Amino acid sequence: MEDLKQLEFIATNSKEILDKQVDSYRQQHSYAGTIIGITALFIPFFLSSLGAFHFIRFVSVIPIALFIWAILLLLNLFKTKPLDQAYNVEKYQELLTNTYKEILLSEIEANLQSYNKNKIITEKGNKNYIRAMKLITIALLFSIVLIFTNQFFKIEKVPTKFLIVNIKNTTKYNSTTYHITELSVAYPNISETQKNV
Repeated sequence: MEDLKQLEFIATNSKEILDKQVDSYRQQHSYAGTIIGITALFIPFFLSSLGAFHFIRFVSVIPIALFIWAILLLLNLFKTKPLDQAYNVEKYQELLTNTYKEILLSEIEANLQSYNKNKIITEKGNKNYIRAMKLITIALLFSIVLIFTNQFFKIEKVPTKFLIVNIKNTTKYNSTTYHITELSVAYPNISETQKNV
């Protein structure tokens, strides 16, 4: 009887590689769905964090556009057709009349064809996924900077009182006269100057 261990090894190995390719593709879809959900939740939070400053609101269009572009790229992953997984159940009927060697050779060929077909789909999906991740990273950093900038300008400006003290010495009566003037200036929250005279 002919030794078919080599063919068995190649058939098993090629099937494992094909399975890993399909699993990786499914996992990428799962990650994409999670990222879309998180991004969709972050956008309203980001918008609500912005104040009434027109410049910041105007600039916030940039990260929002990047987020939307990334979501569209990730959604494209779900539009692709399913990956080929070599033999389907209908093929088994045809293989009943074949010898074991022919079945192994047929399986190796089917696995190789499936892998090559899937490679085109997965490479395109990977490019979209990586591009979307870059866009989300840039948009996230941009939006964090805008949120902090907004918080900086949002600090309530309340009038702060300063005391201007004019000291006048009079030698005639050996006394000092203090003239105190209160000055109110709008500055960020600074504690009021104590009137210690």
